[in-house]
Amino acid sequence: MRIMLFSIRVFFLILMLAFGLVSTSLLYPLLKQSSRDIITRCWSRHLMKVCGVRIVVEGQPILKGAVMWVANHVSWIDIFILNSCRTTSFIAKSEIRSWPVIGWLVASVGTIFIERGQRHAISRVSKSILGLFGNGACVGLFPEGTTTDGMDMRSLHTSLFEPPLRAMVPIQPVALVFTQHGRRSGAVAFVGEQTLVNNIWHLLSSRGVLVYVRFLEPLNQPGVPVEATRTEIAGEIRTAIIQELKKELA
Repeated sequence: MRIMLFSIRVFFLILMLAFGLVSTSLLYPLLKQSSRDIITRCWSRHLMKVCGVRIVVEGQPILKGAVMWVANHVSWIDIFILNSCRTTSFIAKSEIRSWPVIGWLVASVGTIFIERGQRHAISRVSKSILGLFGNGACVGLFPEGTTTDGMDMRSLHTSLFEPPLRAMVPIQPVALVFTQHGRRSGAVAFVGEQTLVNNIWHLLSSRGVLVYVRFLEPLNQPGVPVEATRTEIAGEIRTAIIQELKKELA
């Protein structure tokens, strides 16, 4: 049964990816940003349906104006889960750019790639983030720097909290809580030595996968300066998200 389910889903996944490639390469250059955003949200939502992932949004996401969404990181699908809520420009490791098809798609929707270990990478990325904020964009950040099984959250890298603090842009924590058949699960997490192909097999052959996207209270308001340091901000975000990850399911 898993093979049959995988075969059906992978067929529709290929169709979705083909549509995504055509849209980003041919349609996007002809469209206004608002139209691109609508396509990105709808496409991301349907991509997750094809992958068998049900999304439940909780809380009040900031859907207008500049904002930084800061989330725990479980899998490559996190990008599309958040994009289904609002078109988001992510900060991602440069290795993703070389992934077949997926790398092209995430790059085409405004992902900023960071070269780990490069001396001037943080400065360059910070300037790009400030430019996006100037256009009223939503920027997504996974400050753990790697994926986990989604049951806890690692310590956070703080350097990229500087742009929203400097621009006085709201920072909104987001907890991604993955479940399967009604129970907390790390079954579809992209962790360890697992390859992308192997993770896609597990995802597309699984049933009952649901993710709660819990938007928490922003740490600051637009245009209001924050007295806290980056380390203090990171601590508040991590504590808030961990509390959500540890909550019992209703």
